[in-house]
Amino acid sequence: MKVLSFDVEISNVFDLRPGEDINQYAPFDVAVAATQIEGGEHRIWYSLGTDGKPLLNLQRHHARELLGYLDQMQAAGFAVCAWNGLSFDLRWIARAADDAQTASRVARAMYDPMFQFFKMKGFPVSLAAVAGGLGIPLRKSMTAEEAPRQWRAGHYQRVADYVLGDARMTNQIVAAILRRQEIAWITQRGQRRTEPLRRLKSVAECLGDPMPDRSWMDKPLPQDRFVEWLVE
Repeated sequence: MKVLSFDVEISNVFDLRPGEDINQYAPFDVAVAATQIEGGEHRIWYSLGTDGKPLLNLQRHHARELLGYLDQMQAAGFAVCAWNGLSFDLRWIARAADDAQTASRVARAMYDPMFQFFKMKGFPVSLAAVAGGLGIPLRKSMTAEEAPRQWRAGHYQRVADYVLGDARMTNQIVAAILRRQEIAWITQRGQRRTEPLRRLKSVAECLGDPMPDRSWMDKPLPQDRFVEWLVE
């Protein structure tokens, strides 16, 4: 499996409180994105102003270039992956590119281990929790909440390094899942849990899977939250 992972950072500034739904602050604007081929090249995607400095937001033609690149790489046989990319990253790339149709096609063919986990367990899990469960060292230079402020302050390379780090971490997590045929995570209580995961499934395959029993949950997250933006 030839893996290419991607990640985006937004330019919108807000303070997300514990347990708060990030979607209440939507829609979001993409500031910068990163793509990383496992064991190969990486690319940083942003737009430049007339002064040669990065713009606050990725412009439509550049967002379309990024979306076209992901589409082409899928066609070339790469497994395009993103952690929570269905609900977040690709959704906002689609908005920046003003091309929900292409983004929806890419989304259905992509691999989103977080969405697959959600369909297995009934609740989401963070990239950091899974990295911890799989023993992958975290080397985060900032938090997701800090990144927009850093970008607006002109610390472009710091944010570029941060978004590329998350794309690389996704590659490492995918490789570990494929090697071990399981996913592991650290719970909110600090306990390590594992679940067999024999193979990665595309988003389209996951959409065909039933949801697990979630009668024990007070407020289960609806699947529509992930897919409401998709078009045919």
